[in-house]
Amino acid sequence: MARSLKRPRTDVTTVILYIFLVCTGLLMIYSVGAPADGYPGGLSGLLTTPVGKQLVWAIISVGMWVVVNYLIDRKVWVVGAYPIYAFTVLLLILVLVIGKEINGARSWFSLAGFTFQPSELAKFGACLAMAAFMSQYSGKLQQLRTVVYACIIWLIPAIVILGQPDMGSTLVFFGFLLVMYREGLTPLLFVLGGFTAFMVVLGMLFPFQALLLGLLTLSAALFAFSLPRRGLLYGLGAVAAGAGAFWAVQAGYDWQPVVGLVTLLLGLIGYHLVQRNMRLVATSLFFISWGLLLTFTANYIYTSDVLPAHQHERIVVWLHPEDADPRGSYYNLLQSKLAIAAGGLSGRGLQQGTMTRFDYVPEQLTDFIFSAIGEEQGFIGVGMLIFIFGLLLWRITVIAERQRRTFARAYAYGVAGILLVHFLVNVGMTMGLVPVIGIPLPFISKGGSSLLSFTLMIAVLLKLDKHRGEV
Repeated sequence: MARSLKRPRTDVTTVILYIFLVCTGLLMIYSVGAPADGYPGGLSGLLTTPVGKQLVWAIISVGMWVVVNYLIDRKVWVVGAYPIYAFTVLLLILVLVIGKEINGARSWFSLAGFTFQPSELAKFGACLAMAAFMSQYSGKLQQLRTVVYACIIWLIPAIVILGQPDMGSTLVFFGFLLVMYREGLTPLLFVLGGFTAFMVVLGMLFPFQALLLGLLTLSAALFAFSLPRRGLLYGLGAVAAGAGAFWAVQAGYDWQPVVGLVTLLLGLIGYHLVQRNMRLVATSLFFISWGLLLTFTANYIYTSDVLPAHQHERIVVWLHPEDADPRGSYYNLLQSKLAIAAGGLSGRGLQQGTMTRFDYVPEQLTDFIFSAIGEEQGFIGVGMLIFIFGLLLWRITVIAERQRRTFARAYAYGVAGILLVHFLVNVGMTMGLVPVIGIPLPFISKGGSSLLSFTLMIAVLLKLDKHRGEV
């Protein structure tokens, strides 16, 4: 008689990590959002405070978790993936028409004193749609047409959200590239994307002439190292020539050193053409040309009046904070850095963070709550938080890799990508590592729609995982 197979249980580790993060968020909101004269007495008074409202959303999220795990069949999410995705996109369009405008962005529905941000739900819908698409086309991402179709799925909500405008939520959708990479997207596209982003940043950091010298020197070194003999000697010579050219330009010799470096590079290219090293020549020339185009364009946009004033100020605050106004555009980030630094090793303690308690850091309950954790819990506290987030992301990948269905695996990586981008951008933003854009810290920042959306993502993930043994 065949033994009956037991259905796998809910992944307890993920549940514990989720509960820890949600409780940490409630604790920090309680600490930072405490009124100067203390919390009012009674439940009705507490519910009017930020932590009270967040607690209500946490209870709603737990109720939704129970419904997802015990009352909704797994097939609902599989069969309804595209309809749910379409519904979330429709909400994004409706909010542009009838939504409430807050801080210059029309991103919220408002009802009975509560606000809901449909862009948070759209992330969940996109996770389902990407999972459904990958379950049909997994392994076919080497074809350009399939890659384009996959990108369209997450670009549609991203573009609509950009029109609200909400740059932070738009950026999050690039986390779906993690799904595409796992399902077969060539790593070369990520190399090209990383190179593109790197060149754009360099173009806004340094003068174009200096970047031109850098690219030419790097290319000359690459060609020189590829020579059959004494490659190291020639490579060092090329680097030395580039360094000398850079020094000469800095000393005021205008473009003559660049001409000399270009002559050296052309000689090396000529040698490789004679030796029929066509792939090396073509690849190098592509990256040189693309890099020069990017750096020139980025430098021109940054130094001219192409960008709107507020966007230009964000870039200045990020890349050139020494030129920013400490009482204007640089104020938020400066106060955030000071708050994190004030925490020291062990922090000042709950409700003892003067920088955040007395509103020196704007939006400390939402976008900049990480700085509040840094001030009140110190390096130990933020280190523990980063560690717990890392554990959660690791656990999600473990869950993903043990799935027998492509749908469940792709969905899990979609959730991981969304969480990863949220975490990296929010933490990096509070420390000045990335531009300041409005994006919450998952499970920690105040915001009901954010907590509800992330809870729904995790709940559906664990529901799919409970059925991983089924064919």
